[in-house]
Amino acid sequence: MTRKKLVAALAALMMTGGSLLPSVASACTRAVYVGKDGTVITGRNMDWVEDMQTDLWVFPRGMERSGNAGPNSPTWTAKYGSVIASGYNIASADGMNEKGLVTNLLYLAEADYGNDSDEPPMTVGTWAQYVLDNFATVAETVEAMETMPLHIVAPKLPNGSAATLHLSVSDPSGDSAIFEYLNGELVVHHGKDYTVMTNSPTYDKQLALTAYWDNIGGNAFLPGTVTAADRFVRTSFLLGAMKKETDKNIIAAVPDQSYANQAVGQTLSLMRGVSVPLGISTPDKPNIASTLWRTAADQTNLVYYFDSATTPNTFWVDFSDLDFSEGASPKKLPIAGGKYYAGNAAGHFVEAKPFEFMSVK
Repeated sequence: MTRKKLVAALAALMMTGGSLLPSVASACTRAVYVGKDGTVITGRNMDWVEDMQTDLWVFPRGMERSGNAGPNSPTWTAKYGSVIASGYNIASADGMNEKGLVTNLLYLAEADYGNDSDEPPMTVGTWAQYVLDNFATVAETVEAMETMPLHIVAPKLPNGSAATLHLSVSDPSGDSAIFEYLNGELVVHHGKDYTVMTNSPTYDKQLALTAYWDNIGGNAFLPGTVTAADRFVRTSFLLGAMKKETDKNIIAAVPDQSYANQAVGQTLSLMRGVSVPLGISTPDKPNIASTLWRTAADQTNLVYYFDSATTPNTFWVDFSDLDFSEGASPKKLPIAGGKYYAGNAAGHFVEAKPFEFMSVK
């Protein structure tokens, strides 16, 4: 494509699809990596305007929970144990359960949960944990959400921001689903093709934007801003362009490295490549947020990786070294306040009283 034709194409996009592009960019990017050997890794960036005081938690099976949104909220007993990354220690923002099911909560300005509903109410901060506690696969999650939809209630976050979020779920088969509430109705995108998710616009429009850029071709030109739509396009192209099989150039450099390590490394390199620089200053777009941390959930081998942007270090939590049995104590790995770890940090979790999920009376 010539430069003249490219400029014309971009102009056409702005005329016909400009309304799809958000005026500001908000938090987070998520991608599902599927290797040719079946290895599945879900990577995620957490972008936010301030320190969320994130810690990691181990929640065993058998914990009693509530939707925390009043007397009609559902209650349940956790069927599966999980490791989660908290947000403000009032919500599970990200996590993986012992069956390899991963949940990621991302910002969505257009989210509208509706005001009046006869459906069971649940606070948005409990939503991801509800999925981790109860389901082993994406298909189970989708069936439950469509059979018994929830009325998501979203109190404001501690910094006063609206808790407008959408949820992604993936499992070790590579299956994936995106859950959004728009105009009070649940919209579900379910299938192995839905590997990338960012924020605004709504997911159907993100897919339309990607289809447009696929015609241009990422080797010719990619949108380069930190807006959610541009990050969606770049992540989609880079994920598709990766060689998802053993690369002898990489393995030869580190002879004892397994393919799973290569897959995790590729996933984290992708997430770093679409991160928003720490400390970015954009006064004209105050809602653009820096990437604070990243996760890579190895759903095949059940290892959860955490990569801090504020303390340059990556560590991991091997599920085989954790006790998820019913009656085991919940445990916390303190991260807030600049704490950091190296290697497998499973042994550094300490018994702790679980945080209280956001609630409404």
